[in-house]
Amino acid sequence: MTELELRIAIIEHCRSMNATGLNQGTSGNISVRHDGRMLITPSAVAYAEMTPEMIVSMPLDGEANAWVGPKRPSVEWPFHRDILRGRPEIGAIVHTHAMFSTILSMARKPIPACHYMIAAFGGHDVRVCDYARYGTPDLSKNVLSALEGRSACLMANHGMIATGPTLEKAMWAAVELETIAKQYYHALLIGGPAILPDEEIVGVLEGFSTYGLQEKRA
Repeated sequence: MTELELRIAIIEHCRSMNATGLNQGTSGNISVRHDGRMLITPSAVAYAEMTPEMIVSMPLDGEANAWVGPKRPSVEWPFHRDILRGRPEIGAIVHTHAMFSTILSMARKPIPACHYMIAAFGGHDVRVCDYARYGTPDLSKNVLSALEGRSACLMANHGMIATGPTLEKAMWAAVELETIAKQYYHALLIGGPAILPDEEIVGVLEGFSTYGLQEKRA
């Protein structure tokens, strides 16, 4: 995709995640890797009013304040940049305050293997990173720790992060994470789910390696 196509796609996905209830207001943000830089949503701009030129371009290396655009980048840009720096296989990041993911993050409850689709995030659970204030280096550090060996995490008293090699896959992951969070929340209300054993999740991971969740091979 060209840079303009990516900017348009970011806006479309932002509007979609609010329209579907995956996010509310301007609380979420999306970033995409492109040509050694990060494209990220601007701070405090309603998605309905966002235009492609408002998407901020920032270097992945170099000065943190060397951003380009008419608006400031999302206040959450530090963890977006640090994830893209530290995880070269990640091409896009979706952060939302989705209802059930956020409820679990407020209770600081990681999501265990209550459903086999937990393996879509790389392991037998989705962790909750330790709390730190938004936009701080401590939050970046905590997020990176929770994402070790995983493609998604909950953020204590905050929300969720989902990643993927492309924006489309990162959005798919965000929807899937909120779905499992909702299922887990409701299962807790009736006594809690039966948890799948680690060996079952290992088997599911092996199956996913040749399933449609992965990139098509050339």
